[in-house]
Amino acid sequence: MRAAWLLLAVAAALYCAVRFAGPTPLQTNLLALLPATEADPVAEEAVDQLAGALGNRAVLLVSSDDAAHAKAAAEQLGAALTASRAFASVTARVPPFDLGRITRFYSPYRFGLLTAEDRASVAGGAEALRGALAERLYGLPAAGLATSLSEDPFGWLQHWLAGLPLAASNLTVEDGLLVSHHGSTTSVLVVGTLPASAYDADVQRSVLLAVARGETALKVTWPDVTVARTGAVFYAEAARRASERDVHVIGIVTSVGIALLMLWIFRSPRLIFLGFLSTALGILFALAITMFVFGKLHLLTLVFGASLIGEAVDYSIQYFVVYLGARHNWDSQRGAREVLPALTVALSTSLLGYAILAFAPFSALRQIACFAIVGIFTAFASVIGLLPGLMTQPPRSSPRTLFAVAASSLKRWHALIGGRRAWGVALVLVIVAVPGWLQLRSDDDIHLLIQRDPALVAQERQVSGAVGVENSAQFFVVRGATPEMVLERAEALCERIGALTGASAVSGWQSVTSFVPSARQQRADHALLDAHVFDDPSALRAMLGAAGFRDEVAQAWPAAYASSGTSVLRVEDWLAEPWSQPFRHLWLGRSASTPGAFVAVVIPQGVTLANEPALLGVAQALPGVSFVDKAASVSRLFGVYRHDGAIWLAVALTLVFALLMVRYGWREAIAVMMPVWLAIGVTLGVFGYLHVAINLFHLLALMLVLGVGANYAVFLREGAMRSASDHGAVWTGVLLSATTTLLSFGMLGMSSMPALKSFGATLSLGIMVSVMLAPIGIPSIQRRKA
Repeated sequence: MRAAWLLLAVAAALYCAVRFAGPTPLQTNLLALLPATEADPVAEEAVDQLAGALGNRAVLLVSSDDAAHAKAAAEQLGAALTASRAFASVTARVPPFDLGRITRFYSPYRFGLLTAEDRASVAGGAEALRGALAERLYGLPAAGLATSLSEDPFGWLQHWLAGLPLAASNLTVEDGLLVSHHGSTTSVLVVGTLPASAYDADVQRSVLLAVARGETALKVTWPDVTVARTGAVFYAEAARRASERDVHVIGIVTSVGIALLMLWIFRSPRLIFLGFLSTALGILFALAITMFVFGKLHLLTLVFGASLIGEAVDYSIQYFVVYLGARHNWDSQRGAREVLPALTVALSTSLLGYAILAFAPFSALRQIACFAIVGIFTAFASVIGLLPGLMTQPPRSSPRTLFAVAASSLKRWHALIGGRRAWGVALVLVIVAVPGWLQLRSDDDIHLLIQRDPALVAQERQVSGAVGVENSAQFFVVRGATPEMVLERAEALCERIGALTGASAVSGWQSVTSFVPSARQQRADHALLDAHVFDDPSALRAMLGAAGFRDEVAQAWPAAYASSGTSVLRVEDWLAEPWSQPFRHLWLGRSASTPGAFVAVVIPQGVTLANEPALLGVAQALPGVSFVDKAASVSRLFGVYRHDGAIWLAVALTLVFALLMVRYGWREAIAVMMPVWLAIGVTLGVFGYLHVAINLFHLLALMLVLGVGANYAVFLREGAMRSASDHGAVWTGVLLSATTTLLSFGMLGMSSMPALKSFGATLSLGIMVSVMLAPIGIPSIQRRKA
């Protein structure tokens, strides 16, 4: 048996070592915590692709009240980041670019590219055309992209190019740098492209090191310069660092605390070693199995796993209690058989609580469930199958005085709350808790559960304010069977958005149709010109000649129109242009989740609580269009599952009660379950009095209160049923088990993750109440001794 355990432990340790030696298996992506919220898989795919497209950039803003200092510092920082090789590319100085390339790209398609104003002008007849021609010839020169008079005599292409959202920000190019001015402050943008995923730990470390060194060097040369940063890599690194700190603090404090408690109670370093051996096997096996099943290990799982130490050690503590209580009559196998019923019932209730987590819609919670189930089952199996072979000798000493004091306190406490008085205690607690229940409220906002680093949030706002473009989390997903259908639907959507007025209006939007109109629109514009401009070639030549155009121009321009009849701009042509790179995320292309579907996104600017209902209504009125607000969708889903969680909890209570009825009968099962029922009720009442907003994670934690808290009443009940058992030893073991569990789960309240704080607070309070009421579940001590 020992050899088998050793072989399994070595195999698990080697597997974990191999996984951690290669690419890190740790998952730091906060989005991995969130469930799929969109009924349409295309919309969910768009969420992932858009997050990936925008998440591989690190943006740094170098600012100073001295413009020369800001520009010089930005160039120095860009050179330092490039030299660090932490980035695939770094852009500080904008490479020279011929703006005429954009004009030349669109020129072959110019007869199908009209603005709404020019469409009205063209349809207005000859007088409107002469006015447009005169304005083109004698008006002020247009800023931005210009076209030649010979190729664009009426300025239609120039007007259309002016509407391209190429400069939809506060940034301007000065001295080859992207510069923003706000008051007396000058800010320069430096953008780095990551070589791999922002959630890769190696990428995070190299990027943070490079940026830190670059900032340190800037402070030496330019003390007045400040650097603000934003990007998924910085948020992911902050989350990873905080989680690793949680793992270390929780793991170390829990382990040291449990070791000191066990040393004080058992006075035996050997028992401490064996207790931690059983727990270590559980954690090791849980790590290996979870990584094998899920491929990745989320940091949330690792932090929760560190707190599992306190629960996993409970099984060995119960065995040690029997060991010390037997004294010189110790038989390791008989001891295992005596403790087996209690541990089996306790294991069953705990597994039931964690199994419900496995059905939660969040991958991280399913990971936690897998980790916990494997961990506590391994701890249970090692106590029954391994420890008896390592504890064959009777104990040299036993804490008899401590056990006697515990037995006396249990007797007095049971006299106060046990027997028939239990119903009075329950009634009093319910009466006290009812006002708290009436004050309960809920808040399912996802932002309360996934908290971002406040310093990084402030820097992100600084960068967004300087650039002038918000990082909107709301967008439209447009899908269709063909690229043309997607473009047509996107045009209809943009028309509806542009028609919104008042509080429903937005400040603008980004769409691929701003760069590539649909073929239908291009053909319609071409047909409009054919009907009103090129329908009478002689009159057109006369109009151009009267305006002063040479004969060759007056003939060449209509000839160019005649040869452009089938020229249609396609998305593929635009994507092939290097200057389209900053806007390519607007076109997602062929869907991977839904065969035969093509997808684009339209990103509105200035989304508020006032105009979001109008945007949602626009999406619902158009086929193939959906409005995505990931945070709001998750919050709504949290609310749905919070309601369902109450049903899950009721089902779990029923199943555990049925399990205990099989073991004890219905009367005694009520007594054993009463501490858990009251613990859940008191916990909810306290939350009501303290005005703690209830969320899904509180309810999931209550299920663990059921699974873990029921163990203490079971341990006491089973101890009372064993012949010649020492009540003091049993009560000592229960209190020690509860203390170790409180220590570990209570440490979750210090976690940087709000979701784990909810877990920790609920578990700590629920377990505290359940262990104090656990004596209700045992029969009268006096009657048993009689």
